[in-house]
Amino acid sequence: MRQAACVAGAWVASTALPVVAAGNVERYPRSLLVDKFGSPWLARQLKVGEAFLFNYPYTVSPVFLIAFEREVKPVELVAEDKQRYAAPGGVGPNKSIVAFSAICAHKLMYPTPAISFIGLRSGDGAEPAHVIHCCGDNSRYDPLQGARVIAGPAPQPLAAVLLEWDAASDQLHAVGTRGGEMFNAFFDKYAMKLELETGSGLRKPSGASVVVQPAASYSKQWRSCKA
Repeated sequence: MRQAACVAGAWVASTALPVVAAGNVERYPRSLLVDKFGSPWLARQLKVGEAFLFNYPYTVSPVFLIAFEREVKPVELVAEDKQRYAAPGGVGPNKSIVAFSAICAHKLMYPTPAISFIGLRSGDGAEPAHVIHCCGDNSRYDPLQGARVIAGPAPQPLAAVLLEWDAASDQLHAVGTRGGEMFNAFFDKYAMKLELETGSGLRKPSGASVVVQPAASYSKQWRSCKA
């Protein structure tokens, strides 16, 4: 029953969109979200409206983890290859926690320990309160709508990372992705850089656990996107 509850937390909302519920789903090994000491990272530890980061499904592929004040509902989207899919709704006690690949769908910019051009920022004008904005090309994504593109040249939404939440323990697991993955292009573009930085293979799986940390402390410099 406990396992069933976990799966339901991640997938029940998507069943409201049966026409696309099976599209663009990739299952990866299940990884427990933990803190830097190896203790489980609990859903209640997330600060509303603040971005956190972990690496999944590979040790070099960063993911944004964000909690909002209200429920995040599933939404029907289209990837660059025209495949329709249902971006999953939020998980957690308020169904408000979501995760997205932090690799921009256009220029493949991503957070690095030295600098980041992509991050969670305040929305402008009629935009939502928070947007994921890539300074490299000014692509802007709405994390409350499956990270759909709301401005800029990005050809598709950010890929969603599927989460499971255990109501009894308040623990979170990453279990797969949905939407247009950018991993192959990402590895092709940054192969030498990533191998020099990490000293490991590009496609090394994240493992049984992945460390969560505030995005603000992940990179030494966060570009403001202001001219």
